[in-house]
Amino acid sequence: MVQGFTDRLLASLRQDWQHFIDLIPGILLAIFIVVVGMLITSKLAQVTRGVLAKRSRDPLMTNFLTKTVKLILGTVVVIVALRAAGLQGVATGLFAAAGASAIIIGFAFRDIGENFIAGVILSFSRPFNLHDTVGIGDLFGKVTALEFRYTKLKTFDGRDLYIPNSDVIKKPVFNYTEDGFYRLEFIVGIDYDDKIEGARALILDVVRASPGVIEDETHEAFVVVDQLAVSTVNLKVHFWVDTKEYRKQASIIRGSVITNVKEALEENGYSLPGEIQEIKLYSGQGSIPVSVKIEGND
Repeated sequence: MVQGFTDRLLASLRQDWQHFIDLIPGILLAIFIVVVGMLITSKLAQVTRGVLAKRSRDPLMTNFLTKTVKLILGTVVVIVALRAAGLQGVATGLFAAAGASAIIIGFAFRDIGENFIAGVILSFSRPFNLHDTVGIGDLFGKVTALEFRYTKLKTFDGRDLYIPNSDVIKKPVFNYTEDGFYRLEFIVGIDYDDKIEGARALILDVVRASPGVIEDETHEAFVVVDQLAVSTVNLKVHFWVDTKEYRKQASIIRGSVITNVKEALEENGYSLPGEIQEIKLYSGQGSIPVSVKIEGND
């Protein structure tokens, strides 16, 4: 009985070995197909990127579609290689197993699938382009990449943010540089004795003459009285800039405009008083002891 079992085992092993020997030429051919096919796939992906880049000015779309083409071609190469190796049953089994387990995998990796679908949607229809400055929920930064699963932002303090594409689809997106125009503002306080209309006219002239400030029918600079403060009449200055560099260049222009306004007001005799502090005496207090200490060189 033991001898019969041993003979059957050896016969099975010899049969399997012979079957493997017969498959070696096909396996070598499959390896060759995979190597050559992947090289061709990479080349076709580069050609696709070049064609899309010429026809579209959207680098995010170009990058996403190129990766999609590369993924599809790579899958085709693997299937052809399996068939060449005589393993078409394996390929069929893989697809059958994938189909049978699709529901289970779908529940297990629901977030991955959701982010992938969201990435496909964003590649064709989205509220931003590469290098746009955006706010997504509470997150803020410049768009640097759109991948299958996430959108990558670079914050202005140097951090990299990887936001799931599903969040980009669901949350409000604020695009600060889609058309390049952005409105800036600041407050300047003048003395109560100064003429408000004269200060407004002077500030407007200075703002309009400042480099980087634009004005047309849609984007208008203006100055309004914002507040009657304790020691100043506060004027709020609004003006527009045209820049894709929301954080850096817009801040530079704003700082330059503030400097120009301050110097012009001082040169034309307008006072820029400091804040007045009010001290109250409560019941029981008749005076406030004050001492002044003057420090000098010994």
